[in-house]
Amino acid sequence: MKNKTLNRLKRVIFGSSALLLSLSLFSFTSKYSVKKDTIVNNNFKIKTIIVDAGHGGKRTGAFGSYSVEKNVTLAIALKLQKAIEKGVNGVKVVMTRTTDDDIAFRSRADIANSNHGNLFISIHCNSLPDRRRTELVGYKRAKRGKKTPVYKTVSVPDRSGKGVLMLVYSTKRIGPQVEALRENADLYEEKDYKDQYNGFDPEDPASVILLDAFKNRYRKQSIHLANLINNEFVQGDNRLSEGVREQVIFVLDHTAMPSVLVETGYINNAADEAYLNSEDGQNEIVDSIVRAINNYKKEVETIN
Repeated sequence: MKNKTLNRLKRVIFGSSALLLSLSLFSFTSKYSVKKDTIVNNNFKIKTIIVDAGHGGKRTGAFGSYSVEKNVTLAIALKLQKAIEKGVNGVKVVMTRTTDDDIAFRSRADIANSNHGNLFISIHCNSLPDRRRTELVGYKRAKRGKKTPVYKTVSVPDRSGKGVLMLVYSTKRIGPQVEALRENADLYEEKDYKDQYNGFDPEDPASVILLDAFKNRYRKQSIHLANLINNEFVQGDNRLSEGVREQVIFVLDHTAMPSVLVETGYINNAADEAYLNSEDGQNEIVDSIVRAINNYKKEVETIN
């Protein structure tokens, strides 16, 4: 059973070795370009994209002066669904939520995995926590008539954040990602993989190497997709950006596919809040993501 499982893993991993090689050229800064000489890869097509509207229900997310994150993310996600279905050929979109319902983080990942997602894009709004500072509020008279100052600590809103940020899962917590890969290898035509993977031996170097290669494949793809989206925001829309960053995020850790969380702007910054709530702003965000998806799709469906 164990050997059969490892053979299946080998077919999945080594069958995509050319894709891994091409994606390994990309770093967080995307310094290298793809060679123009390509041949069509008929073995892999992006067919399903999962769009996740962050927060919902009682989990409202970040607050602006007049709007909340859960409403903004849903509006953008619904627009993104329509834009992908219209502008990306041969792709189905699966939404994790289409209403104000609160969907658990694990359920979002389960929706992505059970629908055989090829990409997972989670829409969020950013916010900065209040700053803490000490203020002088008066004086009190101490012994012998000497006056001593009295201070108190107050919270001050920090509205200095502005622009976009792309997040990908951090390798500092590999457990959830390994679990997702084990449970969802049927996404790659291994229908009975979940039962057979009981033969996985974490002490076997061959098993560990194969699983690591499989896991790192998604990390590289996630970083590359995040860079493509970020470039469209910066170059296409002239948005400020904090770039691409690794972060431990449950919903990204548990999806067995390339996954990016898009912080579309700082909702507690007045200018960003107005942009995030406007039709023009939401349409620009959606169009940038769709352009990036099309670029990514073209690249991964070819082999150097």
